[in-house]
Amino acid sequence: MRWKQQLADGSGSEPRDSALPGLGIRDVAAVPGHLRTVRAPEFRGAVFHEVLAKSALNRVPGASSMPFSWTVNPYRGCSHACVYCFARGSHRYLDLDTGQDFDSQIIVKVNVAEVLGRELSRPAWAGEHVALGTNTDPYQRAEGRYRLMPGIIRALGGSGTPFSILTKGTLLRRDLPLLTEMRERVGVSLAMSIAIGDPVLQQSIEPGTPSTRARLETVAAAREAGFACDVFVMPVLPHLSDSTAQLSGLLHDISDAGARSVVYGPLHLRSHVKPWFFEWLERCHPELVAPYRALYPGTASRAAQGYRMQLAARIKPLIRRYRLERGATPPTSGEPRGSGGIPRFTRQPMTPGTPARAEPGPPTLF
Repeated sequence: MRWKQQLADGSGSEPRDSALPGLGIRDVAAVPGHLRTVRAPEFRGAVFHEVLAKSALNRVPGASSMPFSWTVNPYRGCSHACVYCFARGSHRYLDLDTGQDFDSQIIVKVNVAEVLGRELSRPAWAGEHVALGTNTDPYQRAEGRYRLMPGIIRALGGSGTPFSILTKGTLLRRDLPLLTEMRERVGVSLAMSIAIGDPVLQQSIEPGTPSTRARLETVAAAREAGFACDVFVMPVLPHLSDSTAQLSGLLHDISDAGARSVVYGPLHLRSHVKPWFFEWLERCHPELVAPYRALYPGTASRAAQGYRMQLAARIKPLIRRYRLERGATPPTSGEPRGSGGIPRFTRQPMTPGTPARAEPGPPTLF
């Protein structure tokens, strides 16, 4: 397999002791060159392939439109199983498919924090911004087992490197105390991806993710901890989540949670995602196959321009109504935007926290 080159020596000859202990079996024959394969009962359907990475920092290509130059990805593949995920193509480089394999065959870089620490300590490192969550989610289910993010956060903060995290994972709340500590040293930016308000649709197209309610509560918790948390309403799904009523309801809840801003974007269907998305569409919403073919004809990955303009005309006034524009003044730390003062989806009132340091705005992925 081509991902041997990611290992410390490419040989797969590391001793068994270098792998994390856990409930699993060693299966070198199945995936050559890695440490071991783990199948844990508490993660039914997921297979973890533990590898030793020789690098942690990934340079973003110069031609990219991303507003950052470096990323860190502790995992490849993602158990969130979002049908529309643009990162599915990355599994092709592992000789795995971009559908079921991407959802269940998770590559875990068990030494990523140690490698990152070494890279950040080099004299040549200039302390540029590092983004996490731009490919696969660092707070997916595997993080509950492997706990790689605390080491990554400490390495970044300890070296004076500003960083941002984009996630759908509510496990972010576990690390809020550590992130608060690191915020005293470097700029820390948090963003939550919340694309769909309807719980039935959300669980159909994002079956491995926490609920929308749980993610809204995580935004509220981040706000209470003093973070100006941004929300990515991406992707907006044509004919499924894009009506004025649906968007208004979702943005109202996001505003109530105390989010700083919203970044939105319509569904983006890259060539390696299209087959899986249309398979889901034919199974769950066959009446929309023809309209989607018209919106995304042939090899087109972006929705037709007319649709994008219509969506902008619907959502931009709503973003302004709920004071979720980029650059808008965030609410007092710990105080949600909603008129009631307490997010309706939380069980306990929020208490004022420490004002957050100035933080960079959210990156744009599409």
